[in-house]
Amino acid sequence: MTTHVSPSRSSRSTRVRRTGRATALAAGAALALLAAPAHADVPEGWGGQTEHSGLDVLHALGIFVGAPLLLFALIALAVYLPAMVRGEKLLPDHSAGEAQWIGGPRQGVAELPAPDGADSRAGGASGRW
Repeated sequence: MTTHVSPSRSSRSTRVRRTGRATALAAGAALALLAAPAHADVPEGWGGQTEHSGLDVLHALGIFVGAPLLLFALIALAVYLPAMVRGEKLLPDHSAGEAQWIGGPRQGVAELPAPDGADSRAGGASGRW
């Protein structure tokens, strides 16, 4: 089966595409012209200021070191305070718990077959040199 494309439909879509491109370019140019800087007077106190106000060392340390440390302490307090009020343990318990054998027998090593003889491979891993 052969489908013929009518030339009028093809030229119409070409015209639409060209019109869209021209509109996009014109809109871009118009936005660039509208984005020109505003012509306003400088507010009082801003113009002619040649003296730079600097930070002293203590003030700079307070801003760049003290403020982040204070924020860190507030976040830590917000995280740990509810648990401390409830009386929960905050540190992990490192006592020796019972051993786990994932995927092993349910009764532990008692379920494993004992070795039948010296050549038997039952009973676990072994190595020879």
